[in-house]
Amino acid sequence: MEEQYYQQARTKVQKKKKFFNHLKTFIIINVVMSLVVAMDGDMFGFLPATLFWGMGLAFHYVKVFGIPGTNILTPEWEDQEIEKEMERMKGSKPPEETTFPPAPPEKPLDLKELRKNYDEKDLV
Repeated sequence: MEEQYYQQARTKVQKKKKFFNHLKTFIIINVVMSLVVAMDGDMFGFLPATLFWGMGLAFHYVKVFGIPGTNILTPEWEDQEIEKEMERMKGSKPPEETTFPPAPPEKPLDLKELRKNYDEKDLV
């Protein structure tokens, strides 16, 4: 059990480490790009790339830490939801015991014969 907790904690720490490396790379690249662009004179040349990269960084943050100010989408929230779902499933019938009402008997369809719109010699 101790090993399982260690592995879960290690996985969470690795995800946080990857996020902070992503953030560090984002900051360094954007500082360098802003200096290069400032020397060139075009101040808005790199903004679209920064904007989209920043959006990706924000999604990465939410994936690792959850939505700020709430407990939603955090690993703890996920564990709580899994426990709730397991309790709900224990209280209900297992899927094997679920019964469905019998299907009504099928009657054959009365369809008219389709007309051929081609000649047999047209076929390859």
